[in-house]
Amino acid sequence: MEYEVKQSGKFKYVEEGSGEPLVLLHGLFGALSNFKDLVEHFRKTHRVIIPLLPLYDLNVLETSVSGLAKFVFRFFEHQKLTNVHLLGNSLGGHVGLVFTLKHPELVKTIVLTGSSGLFENGMGETYPKRGDYNYVQKKTELTFYDPKVATKELVDEVFGIINNRLKAIKIITLARSAIRHNLGEELQQITQPVCLIWGRNDTITPPMVAEEFQKLLPNSELHWIDKCGHAPMMEVPGEFNQILLPFLEKHKG
Repeated sequence: MEYEVKQSGKFKYVEEGSGEPLVLLHGLFGALSNFKDLVEHFRKTHRVIIPLLPLYDLNVLETSVSGLAKFVFRFFEHQKLTNVHLLGNSLGGHVGLVFTLKHPELVKTIVLTGSSGLFENGMGETYPKRGDYNYVQKKTELTFYDPKVATKELVDEVFGIINNRLKAIKIITLARSAIRHNLGEELQQITQPVCLIWGRNDTITPPMVAEEFQKLLPNSELHWIDKCGHAPMMEVPGEFNQILLPFLEKHKG
């Protein structure tokens, strides 16, 4: 199902359903399609919101994890969002953690899947080989346990991004910012319930990253999905939703 992208002021976002707000933060190459099964499932019980992060539109100084976290705060202010269940994949998880450290009063629970923030195999340092479709295809396939999940449509989308010189520079800048902005011990300040949902075969943020997150986040639980890579909500949405549902139910109301 295609969802309408709404615009209010400077913000573009998708919003479906009603109930407690569930805000989804996408990663570097995150498209709305990454969350389609999740939206479809949870729009029946929650107000599901996906702000489109301005990965290519921030000025040079703001093109960073902190810059994106500030954007999320402005979006929350604009939409008058409080008591939010915040879910982030990859860079989106990292942005969500930085946002929560700055504005803990706005966040009710956190869900992280394949999140950066501690360690990640650099997608940005050498990634954009412009013009080499096969290289981009192989890199995109590495996101998943099953390379077939990297459809031609998805590879074309990534190829289009990195063949745009300005977008490629922004991707590298954000990837480097994520590597530099290591959270470590700061995470112990986050007291909200955290649900970690991790692919056992994630090669970008490997399993030891999830274990380290669980160690550092005082109120966290860790769930593994076998035969799954860096984007569980996309690769195995049924299993992902089955883990997420009882966590959200437990912290409802």
